[in-house]
Amino acid sequence: MPEGDTLARTAAGLRPYLVGRAVTAARAAAPGPQIARVVGTTITAVDSVGKNLLIRFDNGLEVRTHLRMNGSWHRYRPGEAWRRPAARARLVLEVPGAVAVCFDAPVVELFEQRAEGLHPSLSALGPDLLDPAFDADEAFRRLRDPSRASMSIAEALLDQRALAGIGNIWKNETLFAERVSPFVPVSSLDDETIRRLIATARRLLVASAARARPARNAVYGRAGRPCPRCGTVIEAAQHGGELPRTTYWCPRCQGRRV
Repeated sequence: MPEGDTLARTAAGLRPYLVGRAVTAARAAAPGPQIARVVGTTITAVDSVGKNLLIRFDNGLEVRTHLRMNGSWHRYRPGEAWRRPAARARLVLEVPGAVAVCFDAPVVELFEQRAEGLHPSLSALGPDLLDPAFDADEAFRRLRDPSRASMSIAEALLDQRALAGIGNIWKNETLFAERVSPFVPVSSLDDETIRRLIATARRLLVASAARARPARNAVYGRAGRPCPRCGTVIEAAQHGGELPRTTYWCPRCQGRRV
């Protein structure tokens, strides 16, 4: 699933070609939003918020896409061949000089910008790790909420209602960087460790968002390979509640699973 850094790069890639340009054509796969309502409007912003991409228009509407596991945004020149079949396009926006296509996204919504604060998903998000005004104290407060006390720290870091933008890659990389076991409950960690995890997660996402290409991971996807820090074989296991994810960790640097 694309994480906050990927969405930030996607927004940055689309922004120069879309913002300030009038929408000349728009279509969405059925069932989908009444996207024709944005034809003739001017795109005013392309932003990422957590794992969401938001496109705003000067008539007060905005589009939200969530890519989940398989979605992606592409940008083409008019008439250029698409790299995926047209049947997989969920949303197409045409402006002078560019065509933006969202493929395979399970979530494509159109709503009024003034309702963003009431949106069931957007309004519930915790502080966005890539927001220049990121509120680390609020993220700490949310992670320390009693409802998360018994959660493993790995699950808590993935909870977008606590802090937005981190996914499975940066969950694993953050915990490895701070030598914290993914399986310990939040309640067992002291305040200093929680704050270090928040700061490291933000540092890693900000650095990744600024890169043209992803950096090599220390533990994610490296099960059976030596730990880059101590040489111990990295382990992996399915971990989590309703939507378990693969967790990678070094049993020496971070401790064995209990």
